Amino acid sequence: MKVPSEAAATTIDETDVRRFFIECRTLVDAQLDRLMPSGSLEPVRIHQAMRWSVFAGGKRFRPALLLASGAAFGAGQELLINAACALEMIHTYSLIHDDLPAMDDDALRRGRPTCHIRFDEATAILAGDALQTLAFQTISEDVQLTMEVRVRLIQEIARAAGTPNGMIAGQVDDLAAESRAVSGSELEGIHRRKTGALITASARCGALIAGVFDDELDAITRYSAALGLLFQITDDLLDVTASAEELGKTPGKDARARKATYPALYGLDGARRRAIDVYDKACAALDEIKTKSELLRALAHYILQRKG
Repeated sequence: MKVPSEAAATTIDETDVRRFFIECRTLVDAQLDRLMPSGSLEPVRIHQAMRWSVFAGGKRFRPALLLASGAAFGAGQELLINAACALEMIHTYSLIHDDLPAMDDDALRRGRPTCHIRFDEATAILAGDALQTLAFQTISEDVQLTMEVRVRLIQEIARAAGTPNGMIAGQVDDLAAESRAVSGSELEGIHRRKTGALITASARCGALIAGVFDDELDAITRYSAALGLLFQITDDLLDVTASAEELGKTPGKDARARKATYPALYGLDGARRRAIDVYDKACAALDEIKTKSELLRALAHYILQRKG
């Protein structure tokens, strides 16, 4: 894949980014373990289902982005960690529901059976519901943050997860677009809501915790909106080009379900060109941030080049 020379320049390489993800995952998993009910606590089955999905693996990209954004503006991990965990709970709830037979009907997620396969459909639905509510409880009870910040975070995540411009709206439109032609602008709108909204909220929440409310918040919003679209474009590409082992989920399902994707609309080369264009926009937004943004830039480059 061609990589634009100017935008790709960074002092942080892929090894550093991988190390950052490992450190974030360790930090976030430890806090998630503390925040979530034990698998031995009644009702046992629902708590086991929640933990089965949350601790199934994954890079913890959304929490990592929140941590990176907050750190870029000077916030400490102790202020960021609970919000980062809340975002992972919301993300995992969406994956549990997305995998259900009524939605994408997938049997594999993060390399192992999906929640409804491991348990049952009713338990999976309730596990997703429980994770969603626990996420908001986690933020509302975070006494390290002011009440004003807590309300702002809840507002950000609720809007990003819901409708009319959030994740649920994007999922509705994604399902409606199956087996029919869509325009480029319609496809972008689906992706910006279904995947991009929560990624944008992740970066914004980190900045808000750090007390950023000016033009730099606008810049981080444009950066993360582009990053969210980039994430979904590369996800579309990987569904065509990667193996189940690399993905941790069933490849080729987008094509079999005749979903609206960038490779389906533009072809592989066209989708790759779109990814580079969006990457450039993300980096251009970072140029407007006064603080150090090398890690945020490196995260965008990592997403552009990701293999799974």
